[in-house]
Amino acid sequence: MSGPALHLAVEIDGDGAHPAAWRRAAHSPDQLLSPRRVARVAAVAENAGFTLITLDDGVLPPGDSPDPVGRIGAVERAAFVAASTSTIGIAPVVPVTYAEPFHVSSQLASLDHISAGRAGWVVAEEERPEAARAWGRPVVAEARARESRDGVEVARALWDSWEDDAVIRSVATSRYLDRERLHYIDFTGETYAVKGPAIVPRPPQGQLVVLGRPDRVPAAQLDVALVAGRELSEVASAAAAAGTPRVYAEVEVALDTPGATAAERVADLERHTPWTDRGRLRHIGSSDQLVTLLGELSDHVDGVRLHPLVLDEDLPVLSRLVLPALSEQRLVARPLPGTSLRSTLGLQRPANRFAAAAAASVQEEAR
Repeated sequence: MSGPALHLAVEIDGDGAHPAAWRRAAHSPDQLLSPRRVARVAAVAENAGFTLITLDDGVLPPGDSPDPVGRIGAVERAAFVAASTSTIGIAPVVPVTYAEPFHVSSQLASLDHISAGRAGWVVAEEERPEAARAWGRPVVAEARARESRDGVEVARALWDSWEDDAVIRSVATSRYLDRERLHYIDFTGETYAVKGPAIVPRPPQGQLVVLGRPDRVPAAQLDVALVAGRELSEVASAAAAAGTPRVYAEVEVALDTPGATAAERVADLERHTPWTDRGRLRHIGSSDQLVTLLGELSDHVDGVRLHPLVLDEDLPVLSRLVLPALSEQRLVARPLPGTSLRSTLGLQRPANRFAAAAAASVQEEAR
């Protein structure tokens, strides 16, 4: 635990956590993919004081007919949101089951530059076999965790392949780069090899904040473990066993609104399709009860990622009632202008592995 403050994240993909959330959305279905909508939702989350927004993604459309399906890539949406926000962290979900980690690392490093150090990465997997056909790749079934592990290792190494001062921009010598401060990573895994270096300078944070499930990605490669459990005790046990610098609990929420109770809203959507059980803690009730639950969770985790039932209905309640109540109890921390996501989470900026190795070699020779 980093301290008494609880850092809150919110997932803002689509219209909400329920597959039929679009039926209660405050906009027409054709507005779902508009840039104005994602910017508006991100602005609400930032003004409310959330630490982080996440954007789910995958190569396949989310959901099935008759529900509207489709999404814009999470990295593209994150880059757009980065230009219209100033304090909130932005972490797209990017699976590396089939995607090339070299390109993923470049996209994410660029996002960190665009957001001035507010970017993160939620590591996920492409679980459906249809995804392999979309990528034109053989199906990866039992080895998805291996691909995630290797993908994160490659991305982290590539972020370090440029030292912080590799860009010199010397007009006098007509040199833009110091080639001695660019490095090959020479990664060889079971299914591919990457030599590098990267094509994007080292991110402002040095290393982006990497979030993921510790049962799918080694804890040593994660900054934030995302843990789940249907009961508080299960979440607490998972958090204690995570072995990562920070731990976030996954919580799905449906809140009472002025127009209907949480139970009524869930029942209304359940008439169309069931709310998928993902093994997460689920709160269906009042904002006061959620505040109490989050207070209990703060004894076990550093943060919570909320998955609202319907964004247009639950996010306003979270903004008006839940976060102010938590702030009054000094249970949440609001990001400060000019701070990186790593700083907000109390994580140190890591040293560049190649620069550190060179410094250690010089010290050894001096002895």
